Amino acid sequence: MTPQAWLALSPESLRPMVLKPANALRMGNAVVVKPSEYTPLSVMGLVEVLNTVLPEGVLSVVSGGGEVGAALSTHEAVGKIMFTGSTATGRKIAESAADTVKRVTLKLGGNDAGIVLDDVDPKAIAEGLFWGAFINTGQTCAALKRLYVHDSVYDEVCAELAGLAVNMPMGPGMNESNVLGPLQNQMQFDIVDKLVTAAKDSGATVLLGGDPDYDAPGYFFPTTLISDIDPQNPLVVEEQFGPALPIVRYSDLEDAIAMANSLEVGLGASVWSGDRDRAREVATRIEAGTVWINSHGGVDPRIPFGGIKQSGYGVEFGEAGLKSLGVPQVING
Repeated sequence: MTPQAWLALSPESLRPMVLKPANALRMGNAVVVKPSEYTPLSVMGLVEVLNTVLPEGVLSVVSGGGEVGAALSTHEAVGKIMFTGSTATGRKIAESAADTVKRVTLKLGGNDAGIVLDDVDPKAIAEGLFWGAFINTGQTCAALKRLYVHDSVYDEVCAELAGLAVNMPMGPGMNESNVLGPLQNQMQFDIVDKLVTAAKDSGATVLLGGDPDYDAPGYFFPTTLISDIDPQNPLVVEEQFGPALPIVRYSDLEDAIAMANSLEVGLGASVWSGDRDRAREVATRIEAGTVWINSHGGVDPRIPFGGIKQSGYGVEFGEAGLKSLGVPQVING
């Protein structure tokens, strides 16, 4: 495997910053990181720390807006691009990389589905469902963003989730008792607010939250659970990327699988069941790069991770991810 100049573009701050360059550096590449214009300081601080032990020039960071990313993605010295972010931006990167035929790995929008089967213990799965949806206040590409629950356990699952969520404190991170924080910026706050308002206007039931304090400091959107919502409501079919979970009722498993597969994205998904074999059978029918059983969103650096459909292409992590960060060369003779 021949090392190459390598570029990481990512709007999700430190998590991809740690995961992507670590593997690229391990494969012998020089790395340039371009953080989101919304989260530059934390990434720049981490690069500064890493550069206290790395050889000079191996790891660099450049900050700025989309024009900086565009310049980097067309630069002749860059041999590989890895991007985490929206599908729209991913398309632009793929287009700009085509002129110089760069290798590209794209991890794009998700809107992950979860399917709860009729044989679950609602109390036993409530905490896993909650953290699958609300880790990092829902601001994770592989968070659980739409939940389909069988009619026979629907009310119990909703009640257990609401009972757990109401006791999860949200507030400034300097207070160690808080486990949920704010949305990252005003734009994202407005997106979540718009989608939740659309759900409320449609007549869906607000189990918890839904009414932010617009005058309070910070972009804190309350933990929100919406039940009895139409499967085609914008809160279900558009990625909210925030602390609002729509819970859709179903009675036929075939319908639930069809709804889970109906969108153009396919990053992650999950199946929740008391019967692991049954869950695995359902999982094989879901169109997603990763399907978790009785959990959601756990990423292991030993296991390849990536999306299908318009959630991107290529994988990170595992042997396959490492190999994608080099160029095969055959010396014959």
